[in-house]
Amino acid sequence: MVRAASIDRKTNETNISLSLSIDGEGKSELKTDVPFMDHMLDLFTKHGQFDLTVNADGDIEIDDHHTTEDIGICLGQAFKDALGDKKGIKRYGNAFVPMDEALAQVVVDLSNRPHFEFKGELPSSRVGTFDTELVDEFLWKFALEARINLHVIIHHGRNTHHIIEAIFKALGRALDEASTVDPRIKGVPSTKGML
Repeated sequence: MVRAASIDRKTNETNISLSLSIDGEGKSELKTDVPFMDHMLDLFTKHGQFDLTVNADGDIEIDDHHTTEDIGICLGQAFKDALGDKKGIKRYGNAFVPMDEALAQVVVDLSNRPHFEFKGELPSSRVGTFDTELVDEFLWKFALEARINLHVIIHHGRNTHHIIEAIFKALGRALDEASTVDPRIKGVPSTKGML
């Protein structure tokens, strides 16, 4: 079974084409016009062992908000679609990732009940030209559209770039763990009989 999906989203603010394969090799082809997001999505893809292609054109002359938010929406929709019926998946994932002085943790439940918690502070409001409050925006929209329970915890860190990098690496690793098919699991891992 191929666990992959493609999403196209066109609004007055953005035009996005995104393809995701859950069972990939960590390969990415990214053109978002938001260089910091390209970097973070590349890390996410590599550490999740996904394959991801993103072509995004947005109103970056205003700021990076709409492009970043809409990529989160599309990636969440693609992840949900690619998971399919979720039979045999582990469902839960937890990853700690250090990046120099920073340590981030991401915990996920592929529960079909969207929820997002972000604990910790980003020391700087910008990394280069990127507005760091968009990290929260991206993650919340991803969790909502993927219909997952996503908890992000910053344990410590001084460098904002390092913290965000640790978050995206941990997100990839936690999702990889949660989406892994375990042959011991029959049906879906829920006493309800569905996710």
